[in-house]
Amino acid sequence: MPPVPPTEAGATAATPAPQARAPHTELPEALLRVLGSDPLTGLEAAEVARRQERHGWNELPELPGRPAWLKLLLQFHQPLLYILLAAGLIKALLGSWTNALVIWAVTVINAVIGFVQEAQAEGAIAALARSVSTESTVLRDGQTLRIPSRELVPGDVVLLAAGDKVPADLRLLEQRDLQIDESGLTGESLPVAKDPAPLPADTPLADRRCMAYAGSFVTFGQGRGVVVATGEASEMGEISRSLQQRLSLSTPLTRRFARFSRVLLYFILAVAALTLAIGLGRGQPFAEVFEAAVALAVSAIPEGLPAVVTITLAIGVNRMAARHAIIRKLPAVEALGSATVVCSDKTGTLTENQMTVQVVVAGGVTYRVSGTGYSPHGDLLAADGAVVDPLPAPLEQVLRCGVLCNDSRLKQEHGVWTVLGDPTEAALLAAAEKAGFTQAGLEAVDPRLDAIPFASEYQYMASLHDGEERLLQVKGSVEALLPRCSGMLAADGALVPLDAAVIQQRVDALAGEGLRLIAFASRRLPHHRHDLDHADLDGDLVFLGLQGMLDPPRPEAISAVQACQRAGISVRMITGDHAATAAAIAARMGLGADDPARLRVYTGRDLAAMDGPAFATAAAEGQVFARVAPDQKLRLVEALQARGEVVAMTGDGVNDAPALRQADIGIAMGRGGTEVAREAADMLLTDDNFASIEAAVEEGRTVYRNLRKAIAFLLPVNGGESMTILISALLARDLPVLALQVLWLNMINSITMTVPLAFEPKAPDTMVRPPRDPAEALLTPRLLRRILVVSLFNWLLIFGVFEWVRGGGGSLELARTAAIQALVAARIIYLLSVSQLGRTLALRLLGRNGSVSQAPQLLLGIGLAVLVQLVFSQWGPMHALFSTAPIGWTELAVCALAMLAMLPVAWLANRLDPDA
Repeated sequence: MPPVPPTEAGATAATPAPQARAPHTELPEALLRVLGSDPLTGLEAAEVARRQERHGWNELPELPGRPAWLKLLLQFHQPLLYILLAAGLIKALLGSWTNALVIWAVTVINAVIGFVQEAQAEGAIAALARSVSTESTVLRDGQTLRIPSRELVPGDVVLLAAGDKVPADLRLLEQRDLQIDESGLTGESLPVAKDPAPLPADTPLADRRCMAYAGSFVTFGQGRGVVVATGEASEMGEISRSLQQRLSLSTPLTRRFARFSRVLLYFILAVAALTLAIGLGRGQPFAEVFEAAVALAVSAIPEGLPAVVTITLAIGVNRMAARHAIIRKLPAVEALGSATVVCSDKTGTLTENQMTVQVVVAGGVTYRVSGTGYSPHGDLLAADGAVVDPLPAPLEQVLRCGVLCNDSRLKQEHGVWTVLGDPTEAALLAAAEKAGFTQAGLEAVDPRLDAIPFASEYQYMASLHDGEERLLQVKGSVEALLPRCSGMLAADGALVPLDAAVIQQRVDALAGEGLRLIAFASRRLPHHRHDLDHADLDGDLVFLGLQGMLDPPRPEAISAVQACQRAGISVRMITGDHAATAAAIAARMGLGADDPARLRVYTGRDLAAMDGPAFATAAAEGQVFARVAPDQKLRLVEALQARGEVVAMTGDGVNDAPALRQADIGIAMGRGGTEVAREAADMLLTDDNFASIEAAVEEGRTVYRNLRKAIAFLLPVNGGESMTILISALLARDLPVLALQVLWLNMINSITMTVPLAFEPKAPDTMVRPPRDPAEALLTPRLLRRILVVSLFNWLLIFGVFEWVRGGGGSLELARTAAIQALVAARIIYLLSVSQLGRTLALRLLGRNGSVSQAPQLLLGIGLAVLVQLVFSQWGPMHALFSTAPIGWTELAVCALAMLAMLPVAWLANRLDPDA
């Protein structure tokens, strides 16, 4: 941490003055004077602008990655390319410089394509990551604002809460139970408890309790600090200069491709060596035998496959982003296609997160509240529908408590009421305003002295206020507050003993209507008290009443749940809400398979009482888990995974991070989620909507299916070429295709025709099929049967056309050219057979319903392939390079016949392997 200059204008945080003192040694008051900031009002807007001009944005420069030249060289670090490089070298030593140069050129082209595609994929993923901006809560001009963290400047006063990512280096001014995870900076595995007291100058970084450093995470409590360093001047900025960015495109699928390539390498070397040995044993010239061995090796290598895999994954990431799912870790793309269980939060994900208080229970009387959304327009109504005026004392106290024990704000912008903070708290503010209570007015009469922030471990928030008396106000779950209460208010406002049974009956009835219930309580404290402790809430609270709010299910989420169920994906609701509320919403979502009686609901208390086997059974059978503690979320994920499930888990809180990390796909909320949850997640939802999870699963399945189509399309041509060359070599016949011609087919033609498969739209049955087994082999038996059938056809076609032309007196060059062109013509039909366009066209021809897919990339690929093949056979310079000859109308007719012959073969392949 650089020291702070004696005056903010005297030097920037990046270039401190020599006589400056380190901020952890300064008293908060002295440091604020140095920085020209006020702890209660923050900086003025004009001063912020000046400091932004001086210090720049609060962001780290792009970390240096591997240099481009090294990335390009690493493209050659592939086992199969070693064969090509070695083959080119031996060709050169034998004097075949043209062949050697072409082989090397193809190898370089393959490396360049891989380099460009990986660079584009890395750039796309990095750009998506940058698009999810971090925000901070700051004081400016006396107002509490949420701003992008990059806009912070030295002297800004920042408010910290559990779940926040510390946006800059802060000198803490005050704290309440503040604990910060600094493991990324100091290596300390446990969260550090903070204290604003100054420390000696030689205090090690890890022991500076009065500092909060950029990039660390608030795990508990609240705090307030002043920014002392931003961007590169922060401690994280100092470290980042020595770091290198490593964005990995490795996934389980690409690693399986790598293993497949190594196995294929050994097979190719063995077969090529056998071919070489047999030919030399017969006494054939070495150059001729080596040509056959090289051709065989080249024919077996699917040179275009790595580029297609990278392109397909990158397209999948971009498609998911367009549907509000930002992929942070590339393996999630594959995992989504295998998901069997989605564990989703209720509020805001399955529901609208547009809270509206519908019911207030105070003094044993139930009142209805009119109006919708966060608008303060509406009334409190008695049982007979009359507007309540004047307000009974118990009702007034419940509403006042909801405003005072509240950290959120309502703001009207362009006629629309928006929330700064939590939607639940905003609903409480709106309900109070309908009764004439304003937040500013109540806070002026009863200013807050201290507060205990909400924490999932306690399920409540408390605040201490200074008015005519010291008053403790508490709001939280019914389960958390009722045991702490000893009395309650009667209808006339008199204090009477608590009747927990009556309250619980009212709670159950309202929760059954799908209302989310918040309980309220209060307690008088001695007038000398200025702070709060959890012990103050251990008993003797007065139960004030309830507020029940409605958060209706999202219509699109209901459809998405049904789509997941049709796709064989089980949806579980995990929520902190009351069990009856959760069950009512779950029934409306269809989680009980249209039969509410079949809905299995477990509470956190139920789970806590279970042993291991019972817990595992509950995890498997339950659809709703209510009042669940964070550690139970983790246990649920582990229990489901132990049963072989592939689990996607949503979360937004600090304590959700372990469950998000444990899940196969951790999903954080992009809008309402904490920074801790975002960092732990594999995917972010930019709209916090369950429908986006279903869309991401759909895209994940489409990505894998398109990759499978690419394999099904590419490998049969390699198989046909290999069989042709091997049999020709063993029979000592002229090769129907040469090594350079094989390279042309495998690189230029294959990539031109295969890349469009990466852009294939989703199939109509994508979300009807069951989830894919993540342990499924890359080459399944059905796919191997497909590849074998089409490879046999390709072999017969190449051999047949070659022998037909030779038998008719055609030259060796013409026979080879005709065989290649016939193969490409047949491949066009085969490409259509594995594509959505071809299948929908076939349905139309058979008189069945089927809308023709929009496939401009596929048609463009086919058109481009036809064009380059015409150049290959008809252009003079290509004849010298690839030993080809121009074809005539007779050979073109043969190509047309090859296309017709492929039709029944493609039909049979699709019957053997309908998944491609």
